[in-house]
Amino acid sequence: MADRVHPMPPPPSSSLPPPPGRDRRADDDAAAAAPTETTPLHPSFRRPPAPPPGTYIIQVPKDQVLRVPPPDRARRYRKLAARPARRRLLRRACCLACAALLLLVVLAAAFVGAVYLVFRPRAPAFSVASLSIRGVDVDPAALSSALSPAVDAAVRADNGRNKKVGVDYRGGGEVAVSYSGVRLAAGQWPAFYQAPRNVTVFSTSLSGKGVSLTEEQRKRLASEQAAGAVPLSVEAVVPVRVRFGKVLRTWTLDVKARCEVTVDKLAGTAAAANRGCKVKVKPLWWWW
Repeated sequence: MADRVHPMPPPPSSSLPPPPGRDRRADDDAAAAAPTETTPLHPSFRRPPAPPPGTYIIQVPKDQVLRVPPPDRARRYRKLAARPARRRLLRRACCLACAALLLLVVLAAAFVGAVYLVFRPRAPAFSVASLSIRGVDVDPAALSSALSPAVDAAVRADNGRNKKVGVDYRGGGEVAVSYSGVRLAAGQWPAFYQAPRNVTVFSTSLSGKGVSLTEEQRKRLASEQAAGAVPLSVEAVVPVRVRFGKVLRTWTLDVKARCEVTVDKLAGTAAAANRGCKVKVKPLWWWW
């Protein structure tokens, strides 16, 4: 037997009569003000924040926004878009150049270090063996006359400390003898090759012309000659090339040597007492 379905009566209305003493119009206003799902938010939430003063907002419709540049601007767009790639390529090229330069410096330093460890170069020693002086008059009465000295110098070059390194003395070098800062005579340094473990003594002629000494210098020179101890300076500037073995050699370097000597007389062959020699060459300060 089928069940009967009877419609349910509608639920009783929630609108109850207002209690006595309450205004019905106030209840209607409260119900209208209560938020519901369809009630819009407060107007202050819907409005965008006000822009700061001095600014402008331009609103462009979405259908007018161009995602692809127009034909008249396409070339400029491609040029601007290619700038970052060009900068990356330039930065990469600079990094590669710096890395290559650093690698060359490291390889050169390693090569120089290896050559130094293999050959162990040492500076040759220099000394003045003898000096033959003529034309130096220390008479105070001849103060007004100019001097024309002539000097024959015997120089000793000792390369005995080098076992595998030779020194090639090039032409164009100069040797000079001076007293108290005044150059007396000058001449050429001969060109020759000095093999390893070799000692060479060579003679060179020096000459001067128009040399003037003050009265004080002449008196001091006369007193030093009488005492048998005249201090002189022998200076030389010589272009050389250093040979490492039979294959390697350096470029031409200017070597400066200065020897302080003391002679017993200024006439004839004088015995020279060396007081020390200094040798300088800037590109090879670690060696010379």
